[in-house]
Amino acid sequence: MSRLVRSLYRSARITNDIETLASGNRKRITRRAKNKLVGRTLGRSGLWRFLWR
Repeated sequence: MSRLVRSLYRSARITNDIETLASGNRKRITRRAKNKLVGRTLGRSGLWRFLWR
């Protein structure tokens, strides 16, 4: 079951990336890229694990 949920969330993220790029809206593309970068950085730093303890 968790594999199904994981694949659904992943496909939703990819779809959102494609929709954002297809929109051609520079502000939206920039915001999406920044949020992904910030999220990955915080996730790799372990901050989320620290906050959710």
